[in-house]
Amino acid sequence: MKQLKTLWTLLFLLSNLIFLQAQKKDYKATFVLVHGAWHGGWCWQEVDQDLSKKNYKVYTPTLTGLGERKHLINESVNIETHIQDIVNLIEMEDLNDVYLVGHSYAGAVIEGVADRIPERLHKLIFLDAMLFENGQSPISMQPEAVRKIQMENIRKKENFNPFDVALFGVTEPKMVSWVKQRLTPQPFQTFSQELHLNHKFGNGLPLVYIACTSPQLPIMKEMSEKVKSDKKLKWKYLELATGHDAMLTGPEKLSEMFVGLVD
Repeated sequence: MKQLKTLWTLLFLLSNLIFLQAQKKDYKATFVLVHGAWHGGWCWQEVDQDLSKKNYKVYTPTLTGLGERKHLINESVNIETHIQDIVNLIEMEDLNDVYLVGHSYAGAVIEGVADRIPERLHKLIFLDAMLFENGQSPISMQPEAVRKIQMENIRKKENFNPFDVALFGVTEPKMVSWVKQRLTPQPFQTFSQELHLNHKFGNGLPLVYIACTSPQLPIMKEMSEKVKSDKKLKWKYLELATGHDAMLTGPEKLSEMFVGLVD
């Protein structure tokens, strides 16, 4: 009986040791992947799986009012809300040296996060993303025809319905169906609110721009050209031959590119 008790004690201590070792697992780097307009954390599934297999720590938060958090959409949700979503995640999870990725609209979000908590970040990665100057809003950067339509939505306080998935480069029938089922309206204030920064763009952090070039959206071509001609900031510029939603149309190539950016 005494031997059995000793054996159980040893097994208990061993299981606790294994648990503690698992808790202390060393990751190569931490990625926080922020989705663009109409999407949710769901769009990063394959990239997340690939990076996780390679021993990277990955977070794919969904911004307030979108994806599985669509029930939270209301008139007060704006860019500041989405910036705070990511700041809160990073602080609550006690993350440091974060490789912060923003896709499309989320260029504004990661700019705002860098403006507030640069000490917790390692690098900003703009994935085919919008680049905002202080005082600009997403709607102010749209072509005139699109801006008129969106201004009418804002006047009526109507949320923005998703664009056709073909514009995101998603054309494979099964993928088209899967994505359409998951896209949700974008809170109108996230397009109308101006981004306010207290520091210079990037707040001193290393900057990367990944342009999705096959096909390249006209407005994103403007962004990539802006990066290539920027003489003030030291950008690392990369191109990926896939559509705007690279995490869906080229997840393996995208995760490889992310890995290549770890230093």
